[in-house]
Amino acid sequence: MTKYHKIVLASLVLALATSGLAQETAGAEAATDELYRGLRAVGAGLALGLGALGTGVAQARIGSSLVGAVAEDPSKAGSLLLYFLIPETLVIFGFLALFILA
Repeated sequence: MTKYHKIVLASLVLALATSGLAQETAGAEAATDELYRGLRAVGAGLALGLGALGTGVAQARIGSSLVGAVAEDPSKAGSLLLYFLIPETLVIFGFLALFILA
């Protein structure tokens, strides 16, 4: 039996096994609502958390370059600060997604 045949056989067994779990129960709608509410909470947490993590990584790299550039020419500090603040929009979008999902 080749590796391909084993994968196909395992897929068929899992498909048949899960079809028995697909039957309706009396409280299926309430359980589905609870599942969706939980998944929305996980999605909202991921939206905010990953947005904040991305912002932190971006600002760490931008901040170190900003300090080096300002050390060479202090007159550019104001315009370079704008580049440091641009990644903050990721957190704002994360908050927006959090409020939309919650």
